[in-house]
Order: sequence, then structure tokens, then C-alpha cells
Amino acid sequence: MALGMGLPKTKSFTVLRSESRIPMEIGVHISGHAVLPGTEATFTENVSSRGARVLSTRRWKINDQLVLSTLAGTFRSVARVAYCQMVPQAGFAVGLEFVETTGSWIVAD
Repeated sequence: MALGMGLPKTKSFTVLRSESRIPMEIGVHISGHAVLPGTEATFTENVSSRGARVLSTRRWKINDQLVLSTLAGTFRSVARVAYCQMVPQAGFAVGLEFVETTGSWIVAD
């Protein structure tokens, strides 16, 4: 196909995180899947103040929005799906970017 036919060129780039993720398993609920409604109880693999990686039994699409809340504590966020990768025998690893957050990750005794 000839160039200049109105098709966008594919660009390749690497996104660098502004902060590192901390490996941490925190119990969470995620909800908001368009095809499979309901709430899924799962856990994070790593977290930062701007996002997290969670395991899910559901396949998510990039830019889907979901709600994540901790099982213990007060943290709750609307989050954007940045990626969804299949993980053998575990389902899917989902990278989330927090959009609107309330509460904190800290659990009081």
C-alpha cells in the first residue's frame, strides 16, 4: 500500500516510569468489566502512587476503566487499563493507571 493514503504511521517508543513500582500483594476488588459484570476479588503484584499491576481472571482492553478498592483500608480508585497480558495458569496481568483516587494504601491497626 502506498504511503500518504490517510493511514497513520506506526510509531514505536518506550515509556519510562517516573517512579518505580514496589512489589506488594494487597487484596483488592476490581469491577467495571463491560462484558462480565460483577466484582472480582484479587490481589496486586506491585504498586506505586500512580498505578498497580493486578491479576485478573478476565481479559481487559487497553483504556477500559474499572474501579479498584482495597479489601482492607480506605483506598479506592477509578483506573485506566494500560495493558493486559496473558499469564499461564493465572489468567491475566493487568497494568492500571490510577485516574481518580480516594483514601490511602496504609492500613490502620
